[in-house]
Amino acid sequence: ATIRNQEAVAALLKKLSGPQAKAAYAKAVNDAAFQVRREMQAALRNSFDRVTPWIERSPKVFAATPDKLSAYIAPTLDTRNAPSKGGKVGVDPQHVLQAQEFGGRRADKKSEVVLRRAGILPPGYQTAIPKSPYPGSDDGRGNLRGAFVQQLLSYLQAFGEAGYSANMTPKRKRSLQRGTKRQAGRRYFVAYGRIRDGRASHFAPGIWAASGTGGVDVRPVLMFVRAPTYRPRISMDAIAAKVDVQGYLDKRVRFRLREAAGI
Repeated sequence: ATIRNQEAVAALLKKLSGPQAKAAYAKAVNDAAFQVRREMQAALRNSFDRVTPWIERSPKVFAATPDKLSAYIAPTLDTRNAPSKGGKVGVDPQHVLQAQEFGGRRADKKSEVVLRRAGILPPGYQTAIPKSPYPGSDDGRGNLRGAFVQQLLSYLQAFGEAGYSANMTPKRKRSLQRGTKRQAGRRYFVAYGRIRDGRASHFAPGIWAASGTGGVDVRPVLMFVRAPTYRPRISMDAIAAKVDVQGYLDKRVRFRLREAAGI
């Protein structure tokens, strides 16, 4: 009997064991992880009204390597813990989505933390945008634009001592109240309705804007509402189960091994 192609068989077996095989397994694991990530992003798009790109892109893959054949997916700013380049620097998406996954109260937004520290937002309250947003204030997805929030907090002198330079100067405030040819002047004021007595107690609790001649055009900008209790709307575990991770992983392992072996 003559055994042929022994060298080729030995080379093939070598490829299917050792470093090349580990690299193939790592690629297969990452293929499965990114498949789960795609399903998570689809679920976020379908579960929320006008979901922001920041939330939709939040599921990140912590990739497997040949020396660590496991991967996991989590909503976070960056797998390297680097700060976000967007308007929500320092806010972890997991804190935002926690109430949507488990129910309960959502974490305060950074603007709410600032308003509360300044004594403007009452304890036990959070903020909400009016059904008809103040012109130029929202991003079209149910959130205030970062630049508008900055202006609002600056006008109300809400930034603390460490950020005193961010507060609006009296000169800049007068300029905003006068307005320009393109934009009517406006002033912001805080009302507390039945929460506290005051000059603006006949307005619903929140931040309002008065514009026009004599400030006759008064509109809500940001309302103060009792911190709501959310019900669970998404389940990351259910999403992963829907994908059939094991079946998909088995297919990708076979593909990646054939790819490594060159067959």
